[in-house]
Order: sequence, then structure tokens, then C-alpha cells
Amino acid sequence: QVQLVESGGGLVQAGDSLRLSCAASGRTRDIFRMGWFRQAPGKSRDFVVDIDWSNGSTNYADSVKDRFTISKDNAKNTVNLQMNSLKPEDTALYYCAAKTIHKSGFDSWGQGTQVTVSS
Repeated sequence: QVQLVESGGGLVQAGDSLRLSCAASGRTRDIFRMGWFRQAPGKSRDFVVDIDWSNGSTNYADSVKDRFTISKDNAKNTVNLQMNSLKPEDTALYYCAAKTIHKSGFDSWGQGTQVTVSS
């Protein structure tokens, strides 16, 4: 089992930047991929970005491409999400997630950190 703790959320204005962090603990050697998802009020949880824990390959949702950047630090078992040029529609609860080996989907989730972007 992998435990995930997010940090870095907050209230910002449109156009500002914010950096989220996620610290993994537990069976981190089983991590295959890590990612960020977000859920706005009354909406489903959406994919934002993920990164291969070994080779660093990434996938971004079109809505955040060129504005958000994911990075990882394998030694510290952390993954970060740099969010630039934030928009009000980026307002959501952001979740960190991990996909471990032998699993078909993301199977470990953090509690979420709130990001609110005012116009």
C-alpha cells in the first residue's frame, strides 16, 4: 500500500502560479506511475497529468498543456505540479494518485488539496 499526502493548495488570482506537492510513503518501490487529478464542485474527477516513475514520460490533459508542469524526485518520493497562468476554471480539489505495479489503474489516492482561482 502506498500513502500519499498533498500540500500547496490555496487561493490565488487568475494569472497567478501555484505549486502542489505530493509525498509518497509505504511501498514506494511498487510505484509505476504517479499523477494528478482534479474534481470541481458538482463534476466528476478528471485527469490532469501523470508521469512514469522510471523514465519520466508524461501525459497532460489538453486543458492544462503548456501551463502545468509535473516533475518528480525519486530519491524523496515526491511529485510536484507547477501550475502557471491559472484560470478560474482550474478551481478544484486536486488529488495526487499512484499506480502500482500489477494494477490496471491508479490505486492509491491522497486526500486532496483545494485550489481556488478568483477572477
